[in-house]
Amino acid sequence: MSRLATRARVIPRALANCFMGRTGPPEGPVKRVLIAHHLLLGDTLMLSPLIAKLRAIHPLAEIDLLTQPAFAGLYSGRPWGVRALPWAPSDIPSLQSIFAASHYDLAFVPGDNRYSWLARAAGARWVVAHGGDRPGWKNFMVDELRPFRSTAAAWGDIVADLIDGPPPAAYRPSDWPAPAAEPFERPADAYAVLHVGASTPLKRWRAPRWLGIAEGLERRGITPVFLAGADEKPVVREIDPYGRWRSYAGRLALEQVWHLLAGARVLLAPDTGIAHLGRVIGVPTVALFGPGSSIICGAGDFWRASPYWPVTMPEFICRDQTILFNRDIEWVRRCGRSTGECTQARCMDGIGLAVVDGIIEKALHSVRSNSRVQSASL
Repeated sequence: MSRLATRARVIPRALANCFMGRTGPPEGPVKRVLIAHHLLLGDTLMLSPLIAKLRAIHPLAEIDLLTQPAFAGLYSGRPWGVRALPWAPSDIPSLQSIFAASHYDLAFVPGDNRYSWLARAAGARWVVAHGGDRPGWKNFMVDELRPFRSTAAAWGDIVADLIDGPPPAAYRPSDWPAPAAEPFERPADAYAVLHVGASTPLKRWRAPRWLGIAEGLERRGITPVFLAGADEKPVVREIDPYGRWRSYAGRLALEQVWHLLAGARVLLAPDTGIAHLGRVIGVPTVALFGPGSSIICGAGDFWRASPYWPVTMPEFICRDQTILFNRDIEWVRRCGRSTGECTQARCMDGIGLAVVDGIIEKALHSVRSNSRVQSASL
């Protein structure tokens, strides 16, 4: 089914609900809340501060979170009591499931405001989102437009600003029960996970450096294992052409990835959703930031107690774009260039093997429950 078919169902329903009258912000107890979006894995996980804050403010409310179908299983343990509703823009049955769960007192739209139309179609009485999205039609169904922060902050903390109230308590791994997962063969000895894939080649680290990290781990008595997407098996083969170490590339569902990471001594990954998942689980995580911002995609205030080390080259000359979710924000410094505009990411090349190996050594000796976020700038 096409996205046009979805729009044909969402737009008339949203308009009908809109013209029936907007009721204003809820005055009594909030019973039902919707978080409407279609974000990637990392951005979805970073909605956690908003969910935690909502739960603290509305302890009895039902909170529904839209997620891409592949992510929904991560929420099977109902962190903060949230219910994940899997949906895809081209999947009519999942859309009908959202409509069936309608009549929300409040809806929040993080990121792209086009999903305010979906929130209104789902019967949301009051829709809150950040201002500044373009074009203007995206904002037509939003009742309350809130400004972005005027100073640099993590995306998770920014999203929590969509509702007034004290900031949520610092994250603890016990806040998020582990999801159920199908059995799979795990390493028998102490191991580390090297997640070598990324959403763009411009976030990938060079193969010889991954190999150097793998060999350094083995010298420490820790077995490296590789993680990547199904279409990234050639990336693993470039690093380990003789298959010296186990590769889980394309073999695990996200729920299984959770359990693989939970047993690891350390996780090394580029700035990807898996790095964010490591932070949720509480595994010591070293994240490599090239084009992305280690501030926006970092731990922020909510994950301040996590064993997490972002590695970046600060003030890199071409990390100069100020656009975040289609808004032009003065303090933002990131790079969203394509491979057509940038053939080789010098920002990733500038992250040296020796520096990362030294940070991994720190991470290996960290105590998960008491470690604080540390930053490594080159």
